[in-house]
Amino acid sequence: MPGDTSTRSSGRQPARLVELAPGLTAAFVREALHRAIHGIGPLAAASVAADKQLKEHRGDVDRAIHEVIENHVRYAGAQGFVTNLGGLATMAFTVPTNISGLALVECRMIAAIAHLRGYDLSDPRVKNAVLVCLLGEDTVRDLVAAAKLPAPPMALATAPAHDPWLDRVISAEVASDLVAKVAGKKVAGTVARRIPLVGGLVGMGADGYATWKVGRYADRELLPLARR
Repeated sequence: MPGDTSTRSSGRQPARLVELAPGLTAAFVREALHRAIHGIGPLAAASVAADKQLKEHRGDVDRAIHEVIENHVRYAGAQGFVTNLGGLATMAFTVPTNISGLALVECRMIAAIAHLRGYDLSDPRVKNAVLVCLLGEDTVRDLVAAAKLPAPPMALATAPAHDPWLDRVISAEVASDLVAKVAGKKVAGTVARRIPLVGGLVGMGADGYATWKVGRYADRELLPLARR
C-alpha cells in the first residue's frame, strides 16, 4: 500500500515508537502540508505569515526569512516543551501529538520561505520540495546518492513536469523520517523524562534546534525565483 510506511521504515524506527504513532502515513504528511500552507486554527496560512514578515521588514526578503525561521523555532520549542512535559507516563498520548506539531510547524516555515523566494505554493512540484526540505540536508544527500530521490528540493521545485509517483515516495520518506527523529529524541532523553519538567526542557531544545536546522537548509536550498 503506497501510504503505509511500516515496512519501508522498519529498520529506522524503534518498534515502540511505531506502535505509538500508528496513523503516521503518507496521507498524514500530505494533510500536515495542506494545513501548513492554508492555515489552521490560530496559525495563518504560510503565505500570510510570510507576507506579514516581509511588510514588517520593508521588503527585505532575507530579513523576513530570518524572522520566519526564528518565529517557527519558537513555535517548535513551545510544542516540544508541552508534548514532553508529562514524562514517560504520557508518551502514548504525546508522541503522536509531538510528531504532528513538529510536522505542521516545519512545513509552514518552509512553505513561507518558499513563498518569499517566489515559489507558487499551489504547484505540486513546490509542495514536494517543501516536504523534501523537512528531511534535512544530510538525509537528502544520502537519498539522492542512493537514487531514492531524483534530486534535491530546488531541482524538484523547478522540474519540467510533475511526477505523481514521486508524491508517494516523498511522503513515505518524510513519514518515516519524522518518526525516526522523535524516536531518537525519546531514546536520548529517556532519563530526563523521568522528571517531567526536565523532559519538557529537553523536548523544547531538541525540537527548536531541529527546526532551526531545517529552516537554514530551506533558506540555502530554495534560491530566489523571479515572481511572475
